[in-house]
Amino acid sequence: MRRTFMLPAAILLVSASVAWVGCDSSKGEPAKEATAAPVKETISLEKGTISTNLTLPGELIAFQQVDLYAKVSSFVKTLTVDVGSEVRAGQLLAVLEAPEISSQLSGASSRLQALEAVYTASKANYNRLLETSKTPGTISPNDLDMANGRQQADYASLQAAKAAYKEISDNRNYLEIRAPFNGVITSRNVSAGAFVGPNGKEPIFTLQQQDRLRLVVAVPEVYSVFLRKSDKIDFSVKSMPGEQFSANISRLAGALDNRLRSQRIEMDVPNTNKKLLPGMVAELKVALPATDSAFVVPASAVLTSSEGVFVIKVNNNKVEWVPIKKGREADKKAEIFGDLHTSDTIVKEATEEVRNGSTFKK
Repeated sequence: MRRTFMLPAAILLVSASVAWVGCDSSKGEPAKEATAAPVKETISLEKGTISTNLTLPGELIAFQQVDLYAKVSSFVKTLTVDVGSEVRAGQLLAVLEAPEISSQLSGASSRLQALEAVYTASKANYNRLLETSKTPGTISPNDLDMANGRQQADYASLQAAKAAYKEISDNRNYLEIRAPFNGVITSRNVSAGAFVGPNGKEPIFTLQQQDRLRLVVAVPEVYSVFLRKSDKIDFSVKSMPGEQFSANISRLAGALDNRLRSQRIEMDVPNTNKKLLPGMVAELKVALPATDSAFVVPASAVLTSSEGVFVIKVNNNKVEWVPIKKGREADKKAEIFGDLHTSDTIVKEATEEVRNGSTFKK
């Protein structure tokens, strides 16, 4: 019976306490309006310049490179050079042999001689008839026309035979492989006696021009607008870490690669001492020129939140988050673009504690 009376009493006591607390809070002062977090420092917005250096990978390739194949099906008779040989333009590199070409050339020569004799006879016959026809009634016009037609047909056959002979003769000239330009033999894939032809899987030789190289680099779209022809680029290679090289931009593609969204840029690199080799990977240091068309602020003034990128502007003692786009960064400074004007006041150290639309408090 004692436990039965104590439980309702406890409930009444708790209810009275809650009612008293509610009554007390209802009589308390109303909550104050939230204000912006204190701002330590503000700055005046001004345009400035930022110069940055961009590091990009590039590749050194031969200025010219060609794979040399056999034009006609043949056998390798002689190789006059090997891997590493330095050759001059027009130098003989290999001699091939194809006995059937010699036979074809002999046959074409015989046919050419026969057709020359036929044409000579038909031409002489026409000339005699033409001379005789000057006497009226001796030669009919029809006979003269037939002789002229025969002469022209024989002449056409002779020209065809000359063309066939020249074609076979040119094919025989292809049995000699010569260097198209000065360079170095970097690959040899056959030996004497090997069968080669125009459909071979591998070339006989690979020839590279190495006294001048191309430095090729893909520059991302965002940076490609800063580069111009003749700009100087410094670079280094991993195999020679203590040395620095430089080259000027020689060619710009003028279009972006559809897959990488970058522009191909080439530089000519003199290499008379053969210190650099095709295939080397280079590290380029590209100096991007400064531009004075953007506002430059301390990097701490840029606020990156889940909603976007902002700077905090102070206007008539009110705080306003202004959306921006951020450009380049260097030396703890950043370029910003947005609905901003010179001499606008912004917060130097932007944080999310400085609420948008709140009252400015310093």
